[in-house]
Amino acid sequence: MIKVSDIAQALEAFAPMELQESYDNAGLQVGNPDMPVTAALLCLDVTEEMIDEAIARKCNMIISHHPLLFKGLKHITGDTYIERIVIRAIRENIAIYSAHTNLDSTFEGVSYEIAHSLSLRNVEVLCPNKENPKTGLGIIGDIEPTPKLEFLRKIRDEFNVRSLRFSAQSPQIVIRKVALCGGAGADFIEEAVHRGADCYITGDLKYHDFTTWGTDILLADLGHFESELISRKIFARVLNKKFPDFVTWITESEKSPVSYI
Repeated sequence: MIKVSDIAQALEAFAPMELQESYDNAGLQVGNPDMPVTAALLCLDVTEEMIDEAIARKCNMIISHHPLLFKGLKHITGDTYIERIVIRAIRENIAIYSAHTNLDSTFEGVSYEIAHSLSLRNVEVLCPNKENPKTGLGIIGDIEPTPKLEFLRKIRDEFNVRSLRFSAQSPQIVIRKVALCGGAGADFIEEAVHRGADCYITGDLKYHDFTTWGTDILLADLGHFESELISRKIFARVLNKKFPDFVTWITESEKSPVSYI
């Protein structure tokens, strides 16, 4: 029988814990490492709906990209959604595990998977770790020369983005080199410019990111949620390779917390 600790070891062999950022809290969030796992639900965020779906699908483990617990809880009374999730998970005997910035930084992690979806070639880590240059945040690579608007439409369609924000004043006409980072990657715009990228794709860009860098590089704000949904595909691939008979479900009830009118 596969245990929670077996699942954790498989994921951490792919995305080692030492790769997580100092502010992060990846790893086992709720549950007993020795508990046998019947099936796992894969998601981006752990919400009350994820608990409902896990119960409905008879999953006693939830694996998420974003950690449920970033800071310590001083009490568990059910006043907040985080407290309610912890209470229900314990009551229903559901383990919760997260792989966050370690999944972002590992080789073939989140940004690499985005790059693969966009058919980037000759990919390298945008901001490599000094100890291991094959790991780090972001990816940069080449694409077949593509007109700007055509490439923006490809991003929109590939990731099912309802409203793709981009820098209107960017002078690029044809895109040949692309840098990207899943999640909130505004901190790496300057590095993308320095390394000669024509376009930089990420989420959570601010107005002043566009005014500061929009005349140097084509910025495309994919959206935080949309850019990291691909993490669920990575979880499934890693676990199905390690445990071919283990049942994993990619959630069907997850929705972006951001909407448009």
